Amino acid sequence: MPTRRVFMEAASGAVLAALATRTAGAAARSEAGRGTASSADVAGASSGVRSYCFFSKHLPDLNWTDLAAATIDMGFDGIDLTVRAKGHVAPERVAEDLPRALDAIRAKGTSVGMITTELTSASHPTASAIFTAAGKAGIKLAKVGYWKYALKDVRAEVAAMGRDLEGLATLAKSHGVTIGIHNHQGNLGASVWDIAPQVDKLDAQAIGYYFDPRHALMEGGGVVWKTATLLALPRMKMISVKDAFWEKGPKGWASQHCPMGEGMVDWPWFASTIVNSPFAGPISVHVEYKIDGATPEELRRNMMTAAKRDLEFTKRAFASVAKGDGKSEAAE
Repeated sequence: MPTRRVFMEAASGAVLAALATRTAGAAARSEAGRGTASSADVAGASSGVRSYCFFSKHLPDLNWTDLAAATIDMGFDGIDLTVRAKGHVAPERVAEDLPRALDAIRAKGTSVGMITTELTSASHPTASAIFTAAGKAGIKLAKVGYWKYALKDVRAEVAAMGRDLEGLATLAKSHGVTIGIHNHQGNLGASVWDIAPQVDKLDAQAIGYYFDPRHALMEGGGVVWKTATLLALPRMKMISVKDAFWEKGPKGWASQHCPMGEGMVDWPWFASTIVNSPFAGPISVHVEYKIDGATPEELRRNMMTAAKRDLEFTKRAFASVAKGDGKSEAAE
C-alpha cells in the first residue's frame, strides 16, 4: 500500500461536533408499512441502533437467494439492492422481479434496506414502475442517479437538476418512497453546497441525501467536507461508507479507493457527528478498491472477506463513540 497522509483535524472537530448537535434537525422520521426493512428503520429511529447494508453491486453474479446468504455470512443487517442496468433487478422487469427478489431474500432471513437506481427524471420509462414496486414492497428509500456538470452555465445546470429532483421526489412520495442524492465526486451535488438550495425547496419527507464522506472529502478537503456533512445532516436519509486518499501518478493527482480506516476520512469525527444526530437510516458499505482473484469463486471469497473487514471497522467506528464527547476509538 502506498504511503499516504491520514487526514485528521482534531482542532476543528470539537467545534463542528457541537454545531452538528444544533443543526441536526428532525432527520429521523416515523415509517410504516410492511416488510422487514421498514421495521428495522423504525427500530433504529427509536433505539439509536444503526442498520448496516451490503451493496449488492459487489457480488453481481449471485442470485437473490445466494446474495442473501452471503449478506448474512458477512454479518450485514440487510442489502442495498441494485435496481438498474446489469443490477440484481432489471428496471424493465421491476414489477415482476422486485417482489420475487424480496421473497427470496426475506426467506433467507434478511431484508432490503434501500434500492440503488439510475433514475434522473420522473419521465424515464421505468421511473413509475420502480417507485410503484418499491412502495408496494415496503421499501422506503431509493438512491437516484447522477447529473454531470457541462461546466458552461453552472447556475442553469444546477437549476435543471433541481427541476429533475422535484419531479422524482413528487413521483416517489406518491408511492411512499423517499429519494436520496448521492454526493458522488465529479458530479452535480458532490459538494452538497451546490444543490442544497434546490433541495431545501422540496419536501423533506420526499427527498434527502445519500451521504458519502469519502466523496465529500475528495470534493472538499480541509474543513469543507465537514461543513457539507453538517449541511446535509438534517436531510440525511442514507449513508454510503468507503475510504480514499490522494496519490500522484504519471498523469497527476488522483483519488484512490482503499480499505476503511486506511485513507483520509476522519472517521472519529464523522461517526461522532452521526451518532449525536437523529440519523437512523441504512449505512451501505461499499468496497470500491481492487479485489484480486484467480477464479470467480476466489474473487467472490476475497470480496466477502474485504466487505466483512470494512463492516467490522465501520461498526467499531460508530459503536465506540460515547454520546456527546466527539470521540471514537476505531481509528486509534
